Amino acid sequence: MPFIAPIAGYAARYVLMTLAFYLLLQARERLGHDQRTEDALDDLPEGAALRRDGDGWRGGFRLHRVVRAGANGPGVAVDFAGLARLRLRKV
Repeated sequence: MPFIAPIAGYAARYVLMTLAFYLLLQARERLGHDQRTEDALDDLPEGAALRRDGDGWRGGFRLHRVVRAGANGPGVAVDFAGLARLRLRKV
């Protein structure tokens, strides 16, 4: 029976990974495509910015890079953008 203990650990790990992947797929189906959001992310300037308004903090960032395999090899364009808002109020 000492052989079952290591196998149980691996099995539990793969079950948790499968469950996490399933939940990620379910969340992806609930998210819709909003063109206004896409346009706002495309309009962000490259870099990061943070500012404070009267009602909270707002920030945004964008990173756009092209990664290539070799000097003239195939490449991938990476566009990473995000918006954030933090608002704290007393209730």
